[in-house]
Amino acid sequence: QVQLVESGGGLVQAGGSLRLSCTASGSIFSIHDMAWYRQAPGKQRELVATITGGSSTNYADSVKGRFTISRDNAKNTVYLEMNALKPEDTAVYYCNMGIVSIPYIPNDYWGQGTQVTVSS
Repeated sequence: QVQLVESGGGLVQAGGSLRLSCTASGSIFSIHDMAWYRQAPGKQRELVATITGGSSTNYADSVKGRFTISRDNAKNTVYLEMNALKPEDTAVYYCNMGIVSIPYIPNDYWGQGTQVTVSS
């Protein structure tokens, strides 16, 4: 069994900052790519940022220069540092990890989602 637990969402004013965390636990052999997605009301889920096992990163154009994704492999954790937040960043944020669980079964896992609300 593998679980992803997110934390760090909340309500913030425009221009403010938040830091999201997502930690994987359970029968984990290895973790490869990690990512953050978001879904705003009435919209499709969209990719926000990715980080590979080698720590290469990629960002959606809408968050470049404002958001930073990072990982701590020792803690099985991925972070999303969000700065200069805008009302259009309001969404439920989900973490995603490619995990090989024991006994050596690869799968895609999702966090439960954390609400980020940015007021104008």
